[in-house]
Amino acid sequence: MNAPGIKAEAPESHGRTLVIATGNAGKLREITEVLGALGIAIVPFVPEGLAETGRSFVENALIKARHAALHTGRPALADDSGLEVDALQGAPGIYSARYAGEGASDGDNVARLLTEMADVPDERRSARFHCLLAYLRDPEDPVPLIAHGVWEGRVLHAPRGTNGFGYDPVFYVPSHGCSAAELAPGVKNRLSHRGQALRRLHRMLDASLKIDNGGHGYPSPAGIPSPSTLTNRPLRSPLAPGPPGEG
Repeated sequence: MNAPGIKAEAPESHGRTLVIATGNAGKLREITEVLGALGIAIVPFVPEGLAETGRSFVENALIKARHAALHTGRPALADDSGLEVDALQGAPGIYSARYAGEGASDGDNVARLLTEMADVPDERRSARFHCLLAYLRDPEDPVPLIAHGVWEGRVLHAPRGTNGFGYDPVFYVPSHGCSAAELAPGVKNRLSHRGQALRRLHRMLDASLKIDNGGHGYPSPAGIPSPSTLTNRPLRSPLAPGPPGEG
């Protein structure tokens, strides 16, 4: 079933529609860039008011994907990701989006991180981004597709760059000598935790679609495909109607 009051008219796409459970525009853009070429209609679903009660990234991704599949009646994909800092014993981790408190902005979270890292020397500022993706064919799917990506780096002393979102301005990328927020979007997608996880899921999903479609499947060009156009109105969780929020 669809979320109340929302009529989602998906474009023609071989009868396939994939719900993306997020209200985060940055995540939605990156997911769409990598998965768009599968020939699937992308429909954003905003899981507002949903409690992420899992104790791991994968549990929270499953919670969001299951919720979206239940309330839309469609296959759903959800992302749960965050920054793991060694000097902070793994924090902010699964609490990355709300590290400075519920409703905190990206700037608030970055400010708290930098305050807690103020006296940590460069050699102890190692960190990594994790991304866990969960794809469910339906709410009762017993074998969801799970993909994991990891991006190694370290925490800078001050923000740099204007691209990206979240902790990107303070995440130093050793291979390129800059912050994640100083990378061009295409370069970031090639290197990042989310890009890695999405490419893994892309291969898994494409194989699954080929099986479901009698071995024919849909075109899947190598590398990162071009962005698809989102022409659908976002679906919204019935738990808390209102404007889109963080996913």
